[in-house]
Amino acid sequence: MPIKSRIRTIPHYPKPGVMFRDITTLLKDAEGFSLAVEQLARRYRDFPLDMVAGIEARGFILGSALAFALGKGFVPIRKRGKLPGRTLSAQYSLEYGVDSIEIHTDAIEAGQRVLLVDDLIATGGTALGAVELIEQSCGIVQECCFLVDLPDLGGAERLRARGLSLYALTCFEE
Repeated sequence: MPIKSRIRTIPHYPKPGVMFRDITTLLKDAEGFSLAVEQLARRYRDFPLDMVAGIEARGFILGSALAFALGKGFVPIRKRGKLPGRTLSAQYSLEYGVDSIEIHTDAIEAGQRVLLVDDLIATGGTALGAVELIEQSCGIVQECCFLVDLPDLGGAERLRARGLSLYALTCFEE
């Protein structure tokens, strides 16, 4: 059974007209979750990577499992105010305003090659903010990796327009 069929769609959540792609059904499916991590690990085993960074919160789940499978360290990129040490911060746009994410100042060393991971790419705002943090840390984003691409929302194109490489296991077109 393919990855896409293990991701539930919830119509009209969180607001009318939105088709929410819920990966929790994939995560609770041991075979599906393992398959997803293994497919990604196969892709990245020969990539020149030093670190995997995951965006809060579902990017932590996928990113840490992938980091483990690859034998790499994991860096959490968190919402503002959640990390205990000194941090770097980046703001990103939401449809209803602005938010920010943070990374520890010592999380990535200069020149480290980083794989950025999240559950899905929608408008791209959060991913672009995370890229900014990795670059502020003098890290190099090798690729941005997602379970799901929602191409109608334009995020993947925003990342590519910024010169970033992107990979998604599956795609849901509206």
